[in-house]
Amino acid sequence: MTDPAPVPGPSVSTSAAASSYDAVVVGGGHNGLVAAAYLARAGWSVLVLERLGSTGGAAVSTRPFAGVDARLSRYSYLVSLLPEKIVRELGLRFAVRKRSVSSYTPHGDGGLLVGGGPDRTRASFAALTGSDRAYEAWQAFYARTGRVARRVFPTLTEPLPTRDALRARVDDADTWRMLFEEPLGVAVEREFADDLVRGVVLTDALIGTFADAHDPTLLQNRCFLYHVIGGGTGDWDVPVGGMGALTDALAGAARTAGAHLRTGHEVTRIETDGHRAAVSYRTADGEGTVDAGHVLVNASPTDLAALLGETPPPAPEGAQLKVNMLLTRLPKLRDRSVDPHEAFAGTFHIAEGYGQLAAAHAEAAAGRLPSAPPSEIYCHSLTDPTILGPDLAATGHHTLTLFGLHTPARLFAADNDGTRAALLKATLDQLDAHLDEPITDCLALDTDGRPCIEAKTPLDLARELRLPGGHIFHRDLSFPYAEEGTGRWGVETGHANVLLCGAGAVRGGGVSGIPGHNAAMAALGR
Repeated sequence: MTDPAPVPGPSVSTSAAASSYDAVVVGGGHNGLVAAAYLARAGWSVLVLERLGSTGGAAVSTRPFAGVDARLSRYSYLVSLLPEKIVRELGLRFAVRKRSVSSYTPHGDGGLLVGGGPDRTRASFAALTGSDRAYEAWQAFYARTGRVARRVFPTLTEPLPTRDALRARVDDADTWRMLFEEPLGVAVEREFADDLVRGVVLTDALIGTFADAHDPTLLQNRCFLYHVIGGGTGDWDVPVGGMGALTDALAGAARTAGAHLRTGHEVTRIETDGHRAAVSYRTADGEGTVDAGHVLVNASPTDLAALLGETPPPAPEGAQLKVNMLLTRLPKLRDRSVDPHEAFAGTFHIAEGYGQLAAAHAEAAAGRLPSAPPSEIYCHSLTDPTILGPDLAATGHHTLTLFGLHTPARLFAADNDGTRAALLKATLDQLDAHLDEPITDCLALDTDGRPCIEAKTPLDLARELRLPGGHIFHRDLSFPYAEEGTGRWGVETGHANVLLCGAGAVRGGGVSGIPGHNAAMAALGR
């Protein structure tokens, strides 16, 4: 599988770095760029060192198919957790669009449509379950999570609250227990009777997280919380122009504020006495070292430990399949009551009934690929056609992004390529079961005559992006309150002048910019 160069973003200087800076940011992903922009705007001298040939990290837009003018959000693809506060304070020219449909889940010859107005959603629930009870339970459940979202989301860019302070802010003992104290499966089974509805609810607890509904560690609860609080609404929106539009805007904001961005600079070591630090790096032309008052690391805690020469934390493990496709047309559905343009505009759930999710987790935990791999799909170009070249848009081409669940990295260790191919086939077979034509018949071809489809396993992401174990959150998510050792902002390390500004910080994960903001605030002493 080839890996073409990303779409060019803002130009970055490649001249030699100065010998000393107030802050060096290790890694030019979106969180590193947020941190750099805030610090530079505060008057600090800032250097960003990025290993790859362009900034953006996992939040980039690329043309992955040879000779095809389609700019895909190749790794991360939707926006929910990015606070408007960051967009406003950094003056970003960046926009998102609402999806017209929240989700569609096929079932037999019909399906469950959430969207298109409350009357239509209510009717879809009634057609599936035979009464209005499931819809009313759905409304009540998400009213509760909505109240939590409005109370909790603003705290993510404030110093970490204590557990008791956050509980007081939520101010709802039953909902606090449901989200923070008992396995999410308890509430899902209590509030919903239908297996399909239960599964649709549970999926938000499993994105990038390998856990069962009743996992006693509450890992699934933590994942669910971050999926329902974004923006104070829980909405997941489409970035106009793709993810690269966001990171290009962030790179521009950092550069305009005075930060120096250096690509092709791989940091190899950090040495610090708690007051000043020496950051060593290598380039294609040699090696160098730069002095810094603060070092903000936009990399995983695992990588940070390696850079400091310390014992790494327990190894995390990713558990997802990411598939990008370009189609000549949207496929026809077996469910004739829903237009494909609606079904694929939101999240299209595949093999994600509650029982199916439990079975897939049990099979993967036993070391086998799920026999019915669960996944979900959405079509970016239905909401934002700007990612397609004019000719593709005019001829009805569309992108599809698929995210598969319950496929931990351990399953690919013996044969990554062979297992990837087997999983991709099984996943597409599950999709085809709900289509009136095979999805492969709809795939566009690149200039070499190859189908426009690519798949990434956790091991692929570990290799390409240095995500430890392919874990998209750098490590398991944490609840957004202070625990022993988390520090004031959740970005602190064992060294006073070294801060974690990536997804592995407390309140990290997702494309949010929150760890970058919080690390900058910690460095500035705010």
